[in-house]
Parts: sequence; structure tokens; C-alpha cells
Amino acid sequence: MSSANLNRRFCIAPMMDWSDRHCRVFWRQLTRQAVLYTEMVTTGALLHAEPARFLDFDDSEHPVALQLGGSNPADLARCAAMAEQWRYDEVNLNCGCPSDRVQNGSFGACLMGEAALVADGVKAMRDATSLPVTVKHRTGIDNLDSYEFLVDFVGTVAEAGCEVFIVHARKAWLSGLSPKQNREIPPLEYDKVYRLKRDFPQLEIIINGGISELGAASEHLNYVDGVMMGRSAYQSPAILCGVDRQFYSAADSCDPYAALENFFPYIESQLGKGTKLNHMTRHILGLFNGRPGAKQFRRHLSENAYKPGADLNVLQDAVNFLGNALNKHQHLPLHSETLQEN
Repeated sequence: MSSANLNRRFCIAPMMDWSDRHCRVFWRQLTRQAVLYTEMVTTGALLHAEPARFLDFDDSEHPVALQLGGSNPADLARCAAMAEQWRYDEVNLNCGCPSDRVQNGSFGACLMGEAALVADGVKAMRDATSLPVTVKHRTGIDNLDSYEFLVDFVGTVAEAGCEVFIVHARKAWLSGLSPKQNREIPPLEYDKVYRLKRDFPQLEIIINGGISELGAASEHLNYVDGVMMGRSAYQSPAILCGVDRQFYSAADSCDPYAALENFFPYIESQLGKGTKLNHMTRHILGLFNGRPGAKQFRRHLSENAYKPGADLNVLQDAVNFLGNALNKHQHLPLHSETLQEN
């Protein structure tokens, strides 16, 4: 997919320790159209370690964006060039993460207090790549939480050429709250994001934060250009089965059972490369939440997928708890025992 044709009506958020390459391949079985974002990768990791370790991904993941963490314009530029070399579809700068580790590196949410530096970074990245350069940020930080502050930040960065802003509709407290608390305690400020779109109609504004249902996501599109869903998509991934139909005019919704079956060949190929089974199956534990056999499915994978030598037979045994919804797979014929969840 051409980066110029990215349709960000629905995006899945960058989530540390969750949205890794295996997870993104799994998500791609559920939605072919949503824009996927990598975990945040720091410029230091890319410039001082083996970049392939952080940048390699499967072709099926397109459209996929690389999220960078950093503040040095020259370093950001070098990493943006790497993103293009690795064939990502977008480069996104993290200006929203409030963790201590990120703050100690002088990037993430604390960058909202340095709009000119962010603008310098955006300009450097734009000069280094033809990929879209986007910014993900909060509505404010600490006591810098007025709408005027938000407008000044977005306006300054937009002047450097950024045309897409992904706004987590909460401010961040840089001290006193954990990253988890920063996702839950500061109140949601959707109206600020809607107002931002009205005041910057030429910009693409994507709203993020507290979006857990596709119906609610659709409502946001009355006011902004796109939505980004995070933890709900990870914890209950079957929600993604309706994305292509609801947001991209696909004829049908996908089926979670078929999606899992379609994930098997990737798992099989990765096992052959030495990847551990649980590194992949940990992302699918919530796929059948609320369905018969789901509890046993989760338990079997949690108790067995991490063991040395765990292979597709472990996954087959877990699937058997789901009953006859999956009929067969070219390598793994699936059985039809049905157990009720309790």
C-alpha cells in the first residue's frame, strides 16, 4: 500500500510489550484495512544495536507505522530513513508516553513542553524520508493543560510540516501517576480534540483514548478524521472482526475462528525459525472471550505454550475446547468436542 494512500479511519495503537510483530500479524487476520502501529522503538535502540531486531516485520502487516521515541532531530532523521528502507508506511513520533524511563530519556509526553524541539524533529524526519511523519500526543501535561497550550503545540508542529496528529484525549501527569494510571485517571477530553479539528480543518486529527466499542468509534468520526483503539483491541481482539465492514465498506465481517486458522501458517513458519509458541499465542488469549470453551482455551495455552518444545499440537488441543467451529486446517485437522465455558 502506498504511504500516500493511508486511510487512518481506524488505527490500532502502539502498545509497549503488546503490539509486537507477532501480534500485528494476528491482528491482520482480523482486519485487512486498519493501520497498525509498532511498539515504541527508541532512536538509541536503532542506532546502537542491530536494527533488524526492532524493524523486521512480515509483509502481511501493511499498512504499518513505526513509532519512534526520541528527541534529537539528527537521530530521528536517521531512524526515519531506516523506516523507509525497511518499507514502513509511516513514521510516528511519540509525544504522549509519560513513563519515568521515557522522561529520563527526555522524550515522550515531556516533549509537549518543547514544541519547538518537536518541530525541529519533525522537519528533520521529513527531510530524511518521503514517508508521512505523524505525531502522537496528549491534550496537555501537568498544569500545562489549557486548550490554548494544545493549540500552540499543534500549530508549532504543523508549521514544520506535520499533517497528522493522533491525540490521546487525556492530559498526562509527568509525576505522581504510573503509566497505567495516566491511561485511566486524567479525565477524557473528547471535546478538546473535536475543537482541534474545527480549528485546524486542514490537518488530519485522529482521536485516541477510552474507545472500546466500534459503535462509539463511529460516533467520533462525526467530529474527527479517524479513531485509534488500544487495549480493548488487544484484550478482546474479536472486536476487530467488524472493522473492515464498519469503517472501510467491506462486504462482510471476518470470523474469529477463520482468523485463527489463517494465523496457523505464520505460527508454523515462526516455530521453524525458533520462535517460542507462547510469544505468539499470548496475543490470542482473549479472542474467544464469552464463547463456549474460551476459559479452557485460555487456560490450556497459558499452562502449556511456554513449555520447551511446545508446538502447534498445543494450539490444536486448545482449539478443541472451542468445539466444532473450526473444521479443519491443512496441517492440523481439528476435532469437534465441545465444552461449555464456566
